[in-house]
Amino acid sequence: MSYLTLNVVDLTQEAPDAVTIHLESPDRQPIASQPGQFLTLILPCGPGGKKERRAYSLSSTPSEAPRLAVTVKRVAGGLVSNYLLDTVRVGQQVEAMAPLGNFTLKPDSSAARSLVLIGAGSGITPLMSMLKAVLREEPRSQVLLVYGNRTEDSVIFRQQLAQLEAQSGGRLQVEHVYSQPHTPASGKPHQYTGRLNRTMLLRILEQRHASLPAQAEYYMCGPEGMMNEARAALDLLGVPAAQIHRESFVAAADSAETAAAQPSGHGDVSTADDDDASATRQVTVQYEGSEYQFDVAPDQTILEAALDLDIDLPYSCQAGLCTACRGKCLSGKVHLDEREGLSDSEMAKGYILVCVAHPLTKDVVIEID
Repeated sequence: MSYLTLNVVDLTQEAPDAVTIHLESPDRQPIASQPGQFLTLILPCGPGGKKERRAYSLSSTPSEAPRLAVTVKRVAGGLVSNYLLDTVRVGQQVEAMAPLGNFTLKPDSSAARSLVLIGAGSGITPLMSMLKAVLREEPRSQVLLVYGNRTEDSVIFRQQLAQLEAQSGGRLQVEHVYSQPHTPASGKPHQYTGRLNRTMLLRILEQRHASLPAQAEYYMCGPEGMMNEARAALDLLGVPAAQIHRESFVAAADSAETAAAQPSGHGDVSTADDDDASATRQVTVQYEGSEYQFDVAPDQTILEAALDLDIDLPYSCQAGLCTACRGKCLSGKVHLDEREGLSDSEMAKGYILVCVAHPLTKDVVIEID
């Protein structure tokens, strides 16, 4: 896992409570990323200067290299978001992990596809990266963005979205949904009043049913409740699961901040309750050429036990969503509290997420890339 030192080179106020932080490597060399990935910032904002980690989706695209940009929205009681919005300045340096994440879209200049992006609040950030990349690199593709917010003033990227839509020649259409708009939506095109829930989404998508091909791809990001509502709407419309992609990390990061203010040759992964989880067990972790052996108590994850011993394993969200701590269980059996960040094929190959893993047997060996 590679770590970066980045310079803050610019700041953009996107909304009263949201700022885009533009970052570059000191040597201005490009940093590999994909639209939809996230950047984990490591900041000395904990008690006594303790370093805290938070992941923020990239709102930039690879074409903007050497710049990377993350857009941070203030969270009430949020330790890291408040630290960033109150203290970050152009010229300072921040530590980060290299971009990660599987909620990605790979632009293809020969593609002619239809994308439906569904977001709410700060969930717009990875979707913004995707839509900018598609508009720039796929001249025959179409994008529909359905974006929910409380008021017009709270819309992140409001001016940039309007500009992109106006310049797209009809390839980008933005539908805003406001739960508490300042002015009535009646008579205003591309604006709806109410919550971005199943009923609202069905209303919007059914109006566009004729223009959305059966193979349209759907990407959603935002609070868990909104995404569950969106998934229910897409199920009613008969959208195949393979065409639906979601990113849960934004909501998980917000929650974390608020709380802080089976093939042969692989180990077994369990996501069911197991009585064997009640004993302290020793695990072995192989990482960057070193091997660590340590005990994990019943109330600890493998990552928590390692960090208590100052073993610097890679991690970010600590919620089983971002995959920064992904490893392979070479032997033994582990229980995962959460598997949202892993695909079925990864699970079958023995991959686990150390931040939500508990050893169930005494012979657990984990290899972290």
